[in-house]
Amino acid sequence: MADASVPQTTQAQAQSAPNGTPSPWANKYRGATVEDLDPPPALSTSPYSPISAALMSAFERDYTHLTVIHPQDKSLLGYISIPTLRKLLETRQVREEDPVEKAMVRFQRKGKAYRLITMETPLEALELFFAGGDTGGSQQDFAVVTDPARRFVLGVATKSDLGEFVKRRPA
Repeated sequence: MADASVPQTTQAQAQSAPNGTPSPWANKYRGATVEDLDPPPALSTSPYSPISAALMSAFERDYTHLTVIHPQDKSLLGYISIPTLRKLLETRQVREEDPVEKAMVRFQRKGKAYRLITMETPLEALELFFAGGDTGGSQQDFAVVTDPARRFVLGVATKSDLGEFVKRRPA
């Protein structure tokens, strides 16, 4: 099921890189979807939690990104990148006792196309998303995997998850 506000990627587009050349991995996906990556459950935090708590949660589970959800209705507000957060702490732009909202990246809901990534999304489309084909050329490091109605965050898929899948897949 697709979000009507999102331009859908055709199979031919999904198997090409943004410059139109075929993806070197497309023939290895063979119909696989995000579900085949077996993405770990998303680790979420509140925008009002202290940065130190978010860091501790991420380190305990070896996560590089945390989703930020509204504490009452659990709606997805944005994310926090742990590598970026470390830099912000080192340069003293934020402190560990500051709330997560001070360092999070908010999802822009207006004026930008939203690419819906679900467990049923073909891996070719996920690769295109990472390469910036669905985001106006802006490369992405990770994708938030949701249900088709975007009510629940189910997991997070990264570029490295895609690479590991290809390495494990027999030729």
